[in-house]
Amino acid sequence: MEEYFSKIISAIGEDVTREGLIDTPKRAAKAFKFLNNGYEKNLEDVLNGAIFQADTEDMVIVKNIELYSLCEHHLLPFIGKCHIAYLPQGKVLGLSKLARIVDMYARRLQIQEKLTKQIADAVQLSVNARGVAVVIEAKHLCMMMRGVEKQNSVMTTSVMTGIFRKEISTRSEFLSLINRQ
Repeated sequence: MEEYFSKIISAIGEDVTREGLIDTPKRAAKAFKFLNNGYEKNLEDVLNGAIFQADTEDMVIVKNIELYSLCEHHLLPFIGKCHIAYLPQGKVLGLSKLARIVDMYARRLQIQEKLTKQIADAVQLSVNARGVAVVIEAKHLCMMMRGVEKQNSVMTTSVMTGIFRKEISTRSEFLSLINRQ
């Protein structure tokens, strides 16, 4: 990967041998590998057995989980937050596992629409919830730094499954709770 970053830097007209760029291909390769480390993870390892029996059927919500991903179309970052809710059915996830699920999928070349669905599917698969709701709000540098250059645009995507899709009152409760300050 280092070799390719060196070629890219040369292709834009820079001198990879100048002082500030000598180690840049190595640093860029290391950073790119880190930013895409979700490919090295799978759901079972991320959950690490942190699924617990619980007799609650009330909504579980974790909001404002920050996320960082790379747009698969331009390899530019999109940055935002994810809100997740589920209605348990005998099992709950360890709290940090929701954030780890977000990171596992966000740290892959992505589009936001697919990321939202992957998170919802993973939570559903993990605890067989009666329903899962995921909302992601993100700013995309591919839209801010190039193209239309719109600095204040925010993309919002949502996936609702089970009772969140069927029952408007459940969906409304979730949306109301994530919009509280």
